[in-house]
Amino acid sequence: MNQIQLSTLDLVIMIGYAVLIILYGLYHAKRKSSEDYFLAGRNMVWPIVGISLFAANISSSTLFGLAGDAFKTNTHVYNYEWFAAVVLVFFAIFFLPFYLRSKIYTMPEFLERRYDQRSRYYFSFITVVGNVLIDTAAALYAGSIILKLLFPDLPSYVIIIALAFAAAAYTIPGGLSSVIHTEVIQAILLIFGSVILTYYAFGEVGGWSGLIEGLNAKAAAGEFVNEKTGITLHNAQEVLSLVRPAQDEFMPWTGLLLGVPILGFYFWANNQFMVQRVLGAKDLNHGRWGALFAGLLKLPVIFIMVLPGTCAILMFSGTDLSFMNYKLPDGSICANLKDCPNATYPLLLFSLLPKGLLGLVLAGLLAAMMSSISATFNSASTLVTMDFVSKIRPNISSQGLVRVGQIVTLILVVLASAWAPMIEQFSSLWQYLQDVLGYIAPPVAATFIVGLFWSRANSAGSIFSLLFGFAFSIFSLLNAKFEWIDGLVTMHFLHRTFLLFVLCIIINVVVSLSTAPPDYSKIKDYIWTSQMLKDETEELASLPWYKNYRYQAVILLIITVITVGFFW
Repeated sequence: MNQIQLSTLDLVIMIGYAVLIILYGLYHAKRKSSEDYFLAGRNMVWPIVGISLFAANISSSTLFGLAGDAFKTNTHVYNYEWFAAVVLVFFAIFFLPFYLRSKIYTMPEFLERRYDQRSRYYFSFITVVGNVLIDTAAALYAGSIILKLLFPDLPSYVIIIALAFAAAAYTIPGGLSSVIHTEVIQAILLIFGSVILTYYAFGEVGGWSGLIEGLNAKAAAGEFVNEKTGITLHNAQEVLSLVRPAQDEFMPWTGLLLGVPILGFYFWANNQFMVQRVLGAKDLNHGRWGALFAGLLKLPVIFIMVLPGTCAILMFSGTDLSFMNYKLPDGSICANLKDCPNATYPLLLFSLLPKGLLGLVLAGLLAAMMSSISATFNSASTLVTMDFVSKIRPNISSQGLVRVGQIVTLILVVLASAWAPMIEQFSSLWQYLQDVLGYIAPPVAATFIVGLFWSRANSAGSIFSLLFGFAFSIFSLLNAKFEWIDGLVTMHFLHRTFLLFVLCIIINVVVSLSTAPPDYSKIKDYIWTSQMLKDETEELASLPWYKNYRYQAVILLIITVITVGFFW
């Protein structure tokens, strides 16, 4: 292959898909009331909830990140994916019942009920910033990478703005109902496209046996040596292993044990971007079944999204990539995939897929872009509208709230589009996503967990721990530049995530014990007790086993253990 080309058929498929999905989203618009607009009327059934969660999570940035890091022999990037199944089981058992029974619109609203308004406003602000900086901007940036290859004469900012407004075209008028219904279509197309790409990638390397033989040959030739850490991968088993030494640069086993659960808990159990889909479930059972279904959908990701990047090691190592016209942050053209791992996924697409199928899979990628972007727009506008505007103007009508949400979404489109080009300064898209999340997640996760399981935690402890987390993050960023504390600079971000999580718990506990206890009568509905588990057991006794979420959770965990064990 000596140039990037897109046939007329491929282009027609992509444009046709974009137009149809916008029309489909508008058809499913709900905006009669704030509950319709922000939570889809709270009538979503479990398959829709589960597929929507999966689609919102597997964005274009995830596709690029998984393939790019797998090419760098970081197959253990999959640990972020399978751990979602474990986190979602925990979420379904302990947190989801409180969220649905309290009829909240947002995660910060739950913090206000458990603590006070200060925690709500702080978390809401941080979440909006995180949605813009992490989810939306990363999806726009990933989309701009591949479309820039197709249309090299277009400036990146034009592509980013076009993507943002395409997603906003149905998100602004239709709200969460439009977002969720389009996500179902997009998830199906995304999975189909990923399976097709995996089929061609494995065909290129000679199947599973060819992949193993190729990786063993490269390992024997000494090609898998990390000069920074000194770690050498000696065979295919080590390349594909999900557990790496404590010195590993990408994900040491200690980071997997201590840091990944915290990031996963924040993302799936506290992040408005994800939880909002479950808040739209018609009842608790559908919410739980949907969450567990999303966990199940995450498990095949290693086969259809990670391993194609591993196949790229055999196909493209040493290949001159100048024909892609992929530009590095300094403006130079990337000639070696090791210098631009974010190009792995588009390189697989354009190198392997025939005419027609390429357009279909690109439409799937477009689906992932629009799914993630529209989801974050809707969740962030919900936060601003329900956590700030409804408090400032308590008498505003339900239709007024909808109108405010639409205006806020438009503002977020502009902000995310402006920030997306800044991501080029990071070495990889996945590094950007995890670095930012490593500062946002620990204080929030600590506050939610302590608040749910310890009745003595009070509002002072909550806000002090949250503000401490913010101060720690700012200090760490400055320390990375000025190197006041060398140990903090060299600390792996997953270890730093766990350290910050523990410190925030300590702050919360110490401050809570040093100040007056909360009024138990006001918080008792937001504290987990063992009695709730007993009451739930009686409620579930009338259901057949296949409708009992506990049996489903056990089955999901068994499948997870088998999958992870194969690559251990």
